[in-house]
Amino acid sequence: MHNRRADGVREALEQMIVTGELPDGERLDEVSLADRFGCSRTPLREALHALAASGLVQLIPRRGAFVRHPGLEEMVEMFEVMAELEALCGRLAARRVTPALLGALQATVIACEEAVAAGDHDRYYAENERFHLLVYEAAGNGFLAAEAGRLHRRLKPFRRLQLRLRGRMAQSLAEHRTVLSALQDGRPEAAAEALRDHVAVQGGKFNDLMASYRRSSLHAGSETALRA
Repeated sequence: MHNRRADGVREALEQMIVTGELPDGERLDEVSLADRFGCSRTPLREALHALAASGLVQLIPRRGAFVRHPGLEEMVEMFEVMAELEALCGRLAARRVTPALLGALQATVIACEEAVAAGDHDRYYAENERFHLLVYEAAGNGFLAAEAGRLHRRLKPFRRLQLRLRGRMAQSLAEHRTVLSALQDGRPEAAAEALRDHVAVQGGKFNDLMASYRRSSLHAGSETALRA
């Protein structure tokens, strides 16, 4: 029960940080946050530790937890590594995927289609996450899957932010279909290229994400100035 509650609090805090509602350097008061989320301090502390592991919170002994906004360069570097890890997963998965995992991947694509039709960003992200985790599993390399999953979790709030950009959800779905087709046909290089392009923040996707992230940071800065 605590784990599910902590996950909910973590997701809420992630969005508050990424969208700029919680500005860089702000101290996170456990008492007020527990009251805000209607939870005890145990799941809240679990959420803060998870956010610290993802780099969005800094825990300082005897001082508390503080919001940490990753710099643009750091974020782009993480996406660069994520794109190559996913490409490797796709390459291996195209050779090793089982019929059962192919069926599960097809099911997530259908669920993503339904989410796009409904304009449901949250459902789409949940199915999108499942799609990627299934690709990691299909690669048949436990160490690679664990490393890819770890970085995926760290980038989760920013990948979710991407999906709220105009037209990105439908574009993401089209990219999932391309990946699935390459896996079904057993084309390792096509799967690798499709996943690399899907994850990498290049060209227009890079500019859109950076603009959105900057707006969040500027909004946070102006709110802080108004409170000062």
